[in-house]
Amino acid sequence: MADIVNLRTARKARARAEADAKAAANRRLHGQTKAEKRALRDEQARRDALLDGARRADGAEREE
Repeated sequence: MADIVNLRTARKARARAEADAKAAANRRLHGQTKAEKRALRDEQARRDALLDGARRADGAEREE
């Protein structure tokens, strides 16, 4: 037989879990040191430069 679930409690638990996940993401994003942010920015710039260097000069897309 199925368990009886209080919908109000389930809704609050889901909202609490979503808030916890959002808080964890914010801690990860905003809890970085200046050096970590700079390293991530430099890594992204390196990846962008590598990707731009691999682009075709004529701008044509490959047909597959």
